[in-house]
Amino acid sequence: MRLSEGKKEKTILRRLLTYVGRFFVWLFVTILILLGGLYEMLYFVNKGPSAHVRDLFVASVMESSAGGILARMYLSDDEIARIQARNRTVESDEITDASMVTVAAAQDGETAARSGDETGTEGTDDEWEFVYDDPDGDGIEIHEVHGETYSGMMMIVYDPSRVVVSAIPEFTHGYRGWTLQQHVENNGAVAGINGGKYEDESGLGSGAWPEGIVISRGVLRMGNAGTSYGVYGFNEDDILICGRMTAGYAQSIGIRDAVTFGPALIVNGKPSQCSGVGGGLNPRTAIGQRPDGAVLLLVIEGRKTSSLGASMADLMNVMLDYGAVNAANLDGGMSSSMFYNGEKIVDNCTIRDTRSIPTAFVVLPQEHD
Repeated sequence: MRLSEGKKEKTILRRLLTYVGRFFVWLFVTILILLGGLYEMLYFVNKGPSAHVRDLFVASVMESSAGGILARMYLSDDEIARIQARNRTVESDEITDASMVTVAAAQDGETAARSGDETGTEGTDDEWEFVYDDPDGDGIEIHEVHGETYSGMMMIVYDPSRVVVSAIPEFTHGYRGWTLQQHVENNGAVAGINGGKYEDESGLGSGAWPEGIVISRGVLRMGNAGTSYGVYGFNEDDILICGRMTAGYAQSIGIRDAVTFGPALIVNGKPSQCSGVGGGLNPRTAIGQRPDGAVLLLVIEGRKTSSLGASMADLMNVMLDYGAVNAANLDGGMSSSMFYNGEKIVDNCTIRDTRSIPTAFVVLPQEHD
């Protein structure tokens, strides 16, 4: 009787092992088929007949921290470099002319919006007037934006003096950056978007080492006086300055809050020129300013089935539609996000739950010092 029970147990164990073995063989074959299909699909994209699809794909993946391998599997570095050279944004060499912006108009608009009055309508290309729509009286408008390949949010802040650069206390590889929510909360702010460039190898960086220039509340936190950077931020008159300059020059003209990324999208009312596809489809963050001084904070979702992302040309068009006279691209990709009234209203796909970043543009409360 015992021998019979032992045989039964062995038979059951053999059957179980057989089923488990078959499952893993099926799983292995399925994974091979999927990987093979993915490889063939990417081969067709990179080596297929459509140069436009190839260029758009290469431009998109090469803008990401780790996605470049999907192009390097099929194309040489020289081929990728030639594709990028044909499909890029040619940045203007101008610097913002501050006389084109009159900040008082935005402050008047904030007052009018709070009192329930509407002031003006959209005018000609040479003279803009704006309707202010602020039913809750917080000096901020939120608008959904949509295009063929993207969706996102535009935040309009009437008073540009409220928009400042938040920076973590210490820039060091041994430290960790703050999440966007922490940047907002640690400054007692009501809203924010991610900021400038930072070291983020393979998308796994600690978010504590910015690259380029960082000026926060008038203090040069990162950058050398004689080194030239793309500078995007506000001067002491609350005018958004976009252009390439040394850190020393930025300080001499009174830049109070600024970061580096780029390219500049619009300078003095003139959009930058795009060649080819003008860049890939990716999550994007941009900052702009209307001639009445109101600040435009734009965040586009990307790398999702509902929103593939936007190109640089898309950003320019949205900024122009909202009346920007100056605008610049900020850090994008997995960092792109927008926080407002205690909630992250735009978020992007990320390999981590939250992204740690060294800088952000935050919006202070209306009553601020």
